[in-house]
Amino acid sequence: MTTTAQRQTTTAPRLVTARRTELVLAAFRVVVAFLFGCHALVGFGLLGGIDGQGTAVEFGSWPGWWGSVIQLVGAVLLLTGLWARAAAFALSGVMAYAYFVYHQAEALLPLHNTGELAALYAWIFLLLAATGPGRFRR
Repeated sequence: MTTTAQRQTTTAPRLVTARRTELVLAAFRVVVAFLFGCHALVGFGLLGGIDGQGTAVEFGSWPGWWGSVIQLVGAVLLLTGLWARAAAFALSGVMAYAYFVYHQAEALLPLHNTGELAALYAWIFLLLAATGPGRFRR
């Protein structure tokens, strides 16, 4: 039979670890969302544009312009934590689509088809959809 003191000493480290995990996960989500939001802004001609000269994707074009809109909205939702799991799941699909439609047509491996970022973002967003967004409060 365990006493209350014994139970508290065994659960206390688990609570600290869970809080740290939630904090690190939340910080990870915010950083990834910010970086991905910057990636989305490139499609609108910001931050150097798609060619480094400020060129934007043609307004209303599919999937270029609409993809940038979806990416930006998803990044904002992920950054704020609103509907974070759903946004992460949708963004994972967007990046998987980008990889398989655009990058894999060039070559099989991400190293050879410049699809490393698309593949990484797809898996990162899938991880966030599965684990949740984390949180900053106790």
